[in-house]
Amino acid sequence: MITSARMAAVDRNAAALGVPQKQLMESSGNAVARTVREVASPGDGVAIVAGRGNNGGDAFVATRFLDGFDLTITLLGRPESISTAIARENWEALQTAEYDTEICQDSAALDLGSPDLVVDAVLGTGVSGEPREPERSAIEAINATEATVVAVDVPSGLDADTGEAAGVAVEADHVVTFHDLKPGLADHEAVTVAEIGIPTAAETFVGPGDLGVLTRDPLAHKGDFGRVFVIGGGPYTGAPALAAQAALRAGADLAFVASPESVADRIQGYSEDLIVEPVPGDRLTPQPVPTLLDRASAMDVVIIGPGLGSDERTAAAVHEFLAGFDGRAIVDADAIEVVPEVETAATLVCTPHQGELREMGGPSADAWRERAAAVEDYAASLGHTLLVKGAYDVVSDGAETRVNRTGNPGMTVGGTGDVLAGITGALLARLDPLQAAAIAAYANGRAGDEIVDEVGYGLLASDLLPELPPVLWRDR
Repeated sequence: MITSARMAAVDRNAAALGVPQKQLMESSGNAVARTVREVASPGDGVAIVAGRGNNGGDAFVATRFLDGFDLTITLLGRPESISTAIARENWEALQTAEYDTEICQDSAALDLGSPDLVVDAVLGTGVSGEPREPERSAIEAINATEATVVAVDVPSGLDADTGEAAGVAVEADHVVTFHDLKPGLADHEAVTVAEIGIPTAAETFVGPGDLGVLTRDPLAHKGDFGRVFVIGGGPYTGAPALAAQAALRAGADLAFVASPESVADRIQGYSEDLIVEPVPGDRLTPQPVPTLLDRASAMDVVIIGPGLGSDERTAAAVHEFLAGFDGRAIVDADAIEVVPEVETAATLVCTPHQGELREMGGPSADAWRERAAAVEDYAASLGHTLLVKGAYDVVSDGAETRVNRTGNPGMTVGGTGDVLAGITGALLARLDPLQAAAIAAYANGRAGDEIVDEVGYGLLASDLLPELPPVLWRDR
């Protein structure tokens, strides 16, 4: 099954792969027409009721495959208000070909007559809530007929994800839905799932469509988009600073860094935007863990690992922290090796490269398809989400797996993984773990690709930071 939001992302990803929405609409309309031909008899009266979105566009296409029927096509609203260019093009094609089309601007005047079959293309999967006019009256008019009703993608007024209706909904006899079954149709008796040419890659590979879940409420306040708490530093100072700055660039409101007091000033020196909180010593040890747990309880996400090093006392501190933490956390770098041996109530996203994955006891495979399957199995047994870095990043929560192809060989430079951890942390404050990790991998790689396209190899991890906002917020 596929949710309406995920379907929208897959459509956009398909376009990015070179399969335009216009082509998908042609296939969708053809699929609707096939069902109409199976249900109706030649010469039957067929009334097509179309809204102004792509659902209506599918019906306009279907019209061209239904010659031989007594057709009427009613558009709800003015043609200039059709919301997408491809739907408008298909409406205009019907005018040029002189099909019997009608425009209904007064829902009270809608008269479908006595058709043998009605095609419901009023509202699509992207619409929720109680239908407004003229859609509401159109739905009532469809239900008032004695005709067989074929719904396009989902019966109008029915929530594609829940199967519930906030108000009135079309009582469809047949539903033609596209690509995959929608959750809200699971109990419907007559559903045809039509393949429309969306490649598997549009679901497997992370793409620009996935960014559609990123929004910013214009009435938001400080903190609404996340407080990220980086626990790192000691032998290294740049890593926690990069992670914290990347979190801010990826949309977090505040970034805190807890680091050993011996290096706190140096980390603060990287940016005045960071809030650095020293802990005793020159490395992380178990002694300040209770304080860190208390501090972490006020945060949305913790990133633990950047720059911590591999000291045994540090590993013990990470173990104690994770065992006592029940929030959301990114586990990176040397902290990763602790994860398989710790029992935790926390929601973890682990970001190993392939060598670190092997050190965790995880699988190794050269071919990305084999690695993806093995990582999914390991994530399921581990009980946490994995973002395994490589030429093809593999992201899995054990139930679902995504693959990211952005990035380039210039990103083998140190620090790019710390940036990735920071992006993932910012996104995990607002999204589910799989979404956060998949989008973070895509954004990190795209930022690197933008730099290499402009100046060539030799990039620095810090070069990625200014590229993140346009990648995340403009690449739609």
